[in-house]
Amino acid sequence: MPKVINREIVRFKRFAINFVTYPEGHRVMRHNDPVSEGKYYKFNVVLKQPKVGGVFCADKVIFNLFNRVYFFRPDLYSHSVTPIQQGHRKLLSVAILLP
Repeated sequence: MPKVINREIVRFKRFAINFVTYPEGHRVMRHNDPVSEGKYYKFNVVLKQPKVGGVFCADKVIFNLFNRVYFFRPDLYSHSVTPIQQGHRKLLSVAILLP
């Protein structure tokens, strides 16, 4: 599987911002992101959608705006991204861990 480029913009114990590029041929398998304590939230903004594929799927989202902005609980709900068949996907991801 092609390599994902993850550029860390900011990282603190309970807050992180990353710029992530998913290349053609990549997919994110269905999973959740367990945490040992607290409530884990992600606010993802798709800056560039691939021409074909690369669709975000989740069991539940808090909100989804135009299939480009997602706010969800990755610790509670499984999520994935379908295979990117043509192009690449660029994402700004903000992660917040609340007590």
